[in-house]
Amino acid sequence: MDSSAEASSMAQGLRIVRLVVDREKSGRPLLGVSQLAAALSMDQSRVSRLAQELCDLGLLERPERGPFRAGPEYFSLAAALNTGWVLAARAELESLVSALGLRARLSVRDGYRSILLRNSSNDSVPGSFVHPGMVSPVWCTGAGRALLWDLDRPALERLLQDVNFIGIGGPGAAHTIDDVWELMVRDRPAGAVAAVEEFEHDVVELAVPVRDGSGEVRASLSVLGGPGLVERRDAADALAAAAERLGAAGGPGAAAVPH
Repeated sequence: MDSSAEASSMAQGLRIVRLVVDREKSGRPLLGVSQLAAALSMDQSRVSRLAQELCDLGLLERPERGPFRAGPEYFSLAAALNTGWVLAARAELESLVSALGLRARLSVRDGYRSILLRNSSNDSVPGSFVHPGMVSPVWCTGAGRALLWDLDRPALERLLQDVNFIGIGGPGAAHTIDDVWELMVRDRPAGAVAAVEEFEHDVVELAVPVRDGSGEVRASLSVLGGPGLVERRDAADALAAAAERLGAAGGPGAAAVPH
């Protein structure tokens, strides 16, 4: 499976989990394969395959072949993510909104994908594609490139060697590993990633890594705005201070995410 297909499968799997959990939380009738497929406008056979994989992982369960509900691993993951810096991130994101008037996000990395963990209250509207669990490429988002902050050139090449860059991202997106490396080298002296129209048109994302007590990059904190954001030193300083507070809240064992 190539990188784009794998990312698509992950995104679709997250949509299934989100819908199952939302139904269970709301007290509405739970859904089987056909109802999930209809609600998500997905092929029924694909939903069946992905749902079975999610059950195998313990994220979903289906007692007696009935409707799906959240599985034990979902609750274990939720408990792990609601501690330390992830829990503290909610207040930090809203503080960034208040101080800067910008949208704010907390993301983590899974391979060459950036996964949105939390976003500020002003970052999405009903029907928006922006929601926790959203998957985007690490190489053409500010949040993603901040997660690559400590990688050297050989490590970056190993990570992105199978990536298909074609047709992904906005007008400022990198299209080769060389392009990604040049952007990383450019941004490191400033202490923050400035992604100008790399994922969406007319959107600038400013991002910094969040480190745990051992100094390892665990997440990234970012704000999104218009073209003038690149010159806003106050935004970069506010991000750096918030990231430092989050790192201090978590410690070396905070909510490890697979890389």
